[in-house]
Amino acid sequence: MRKIIIDQRVRHGIPIIEGTRISVEEVLGMLTSGMTYEEIEKEYNLRKEDILIVLRYIASLIHGEEVRELQK
Repeated sequence: MRKIIIDQRVRHGIPIIEGTRISVEEVLGMLTSGMTYEEIEKEYNLRKEDILIVLRYIASLIHGEEVRELQK
């Protein structure tokens, strides 16, 4: 199973999916724009497990974070 890596020599150290140059941010952008897992898999040669590892990585970053209501 691949994992999220940070390597200063690859894409200036932004978190990417190991073995690719696809960033965590790009995958999240794809999902929030409405792309399905299947569309992402086909267009970017990823596996469903790759997408899920991105989501687990983000979840681990925000685990325990305090959520505050945005000011209007």
